[in-house]
Amino acid sequence: MTALAILLTTQLTHLAPIDILILVLYFVVVLFIGFYVKGSTKTSEDFFLAGREMTAWIAGLSFVSANLGSLELMGWAGAAYQYGMLATHWYWIGAIPAMLFLGIVMMPFYYISKTHSVPGYLQLRFGEGARGVSAVSFAFMTILMSGVNMYSMALVMKVVLGWNISFSIWVGAVTVAIYVMLGGLRSAIINEVLQFVLIWAGAALIPILGLWEAGGWTKLKAQIALNVGSSDYTHLWTTLGSFKDNPMGVHWTGIVFGLGFVISFGYWTTDFLVVQRVLSANNLRAAKMAPVIGAAFKMAVPFIVIVPGLLALAVLRDPHTHQIIHLVGENQVDAAHPYSYNEVLPLMLIRYCGPGLLGLGITALVAGFMSGMAGNVSAFSTVWTYDLYGAFFNKKASDAHYVSMGRWSTVVGMIASIGTAYLVMHAASIMDYVQALFSFFIAPLFGTVILGMLWKRATKAGGFWGLLAGTVSSIAMWLYTTYGGQQALARIALSVDAKPMAENLYRAFWSWLICVVVTVSVSLLTRPVPEAQLAGLVYGATTIPDDGARSLWQKPIFWAAIVITIFFFLNIIFF
Repeated sequence: MTALAILLTTQLTHLAPIDILILVLYFVVVLFIGFYVKGSTKTSEDFFLAGREMTAWIAGLSFVSANLGSLELMGWAGAAYQYGMLATHWYWIGAIPAMLFLGIVMMPFYYISKTHSVPGYLQLRFGEGARGVSAVSFAFMTILMSGVNMYSMALVMKVVLGWNISFSIWVGAVTVAIYVMLGGLRSAIINEVLQFVLIWAGAALIPILGLWEAGGWTKLKAQIALNVGSSDYTHLWTTLGSFKDNPMGVHWTGIVFGLGFVISFGYWTTDFLVVQRVLSANNLRAAKMAPVIGAAFKMAVPFIVIVPGLLALAVLRDPHTHQIIHLVGENQVDAAHPYSYNEVLPLMLIRYCGPGLLGLGITALVAGFMSGMAGNVSAFSTVWTYDLYGAFFNKKASDAHYVSMGRWSTVVGMIASIGTAYLVMHAASIMDYVQALFSFFIAPLFGTVILGMLWKRATKAGGFWGLLAGTVSSIAMWLYTTYGGQQALARIALSVDAKPMAENLYRAFWSWLICVVVTVSVSLLTRPVPEAQLAGLVYGATTIPDDGARSLWQKPIFWAAIVITIFFFLNIIFF
């Protein structure tokens, strides 16, 4: 086999010289930013928290952009094809209330405690045991999530350029490792803002051109109903009265409690990948405003992510044969069905974008994946350096030593991520895989953090055993439903009709409940922490500092009220 044969597989289209130029220029700019900010990244706070000098707008855009990687672009476009408009819940009820809660309620505690990470907060509140459990869990999750981004980027390169999956994974990994290793979080944030602009400029082409072709939203819904034989794919809430009435096999209780409460609040308020961006804000008001700004942009993301998946149900055809394409799970791809749910977005790009536009669209996708990789790897570097290495192995090292360790752990994290990228190949859908990870690590962590912040009686032993019990029980439930058949599924997800995504939601809720029950029970049986030691860590024992807002327009709560009003309005429109 020649070197060219190793690099190339089946190619659906060919990039024009202008497309290649746009893609190459992007990689050059990204690497330039890494080298440019290296000179201003000298201390550990510079490397891990960007010197805490970002404005509310920069921190807010980075906050939402760090979550706009493959999880959004390819994963949810594929999920929209698989489950219909129900996928929009992950952007609205599964994000907006939690983002606003982070900004208004939780951010003051994170910011004034001057912690470098969520495990760092747990150390202050519950001690080294809880910190260690959460840090190990989070380190695993960031590496696994970085692998998702790598694999998704490689899929785009395979579909559009015909590149071999392994070659594409290594190209992305090396580029991200260089610019994060050089510039740390500052480099990642600057690139994330650049990527945010590119993603919107490139990905917005698909829904605009697609809705034009379909004849508008009403005709699109009619065509989807005709193609799939059901109108269930274009409703948010009306099909959630029964497990059997919607493509996801989920009940409204799973959406409201499993997603809207546990997974969304767990992710947006405790996942250090996103919280780290807000901690980079230059003052408390900016830190509170950043999630509110991010929430406003988040509500619009379904236009560039969910709509392409719905369009594919109506108009997607093979570019060579012009026959309707039926997409399948990644583990069902064969000669008769060569494309998976995960490849919806690049297939739609090829359908609508000519020379120049195709290059911009592909660059937008690559930017999104690299944003996700950079976010996860920089978060892994911080948690490893501060909450594992610095906490348990070398507590007295110099600041320069920790910066050096952060840089080298970036490389190690990226190499480990390459290995986890190959795990995604065995999952039917990117999003089913990702939500399973969230139920393992995020749901129990939210139970521990929220009790720690809001309940003074929670003790160190309660926090440790609750977090450990929640995490272990979630993994045990996953093993039970994976190998226990329909009976196990009915017990965990409440119905044999539940699909993998629905099962993830209920498993997350049960693991959170187990964490809370164990934390409360153990806390009531153990000696409480003196209230004087809870200052700055718990509501009722902390004086919240003034954020400096004077007029109504400056108050984060005012803008949060506007965002939540729009949120309710959108849910009514698409009910």
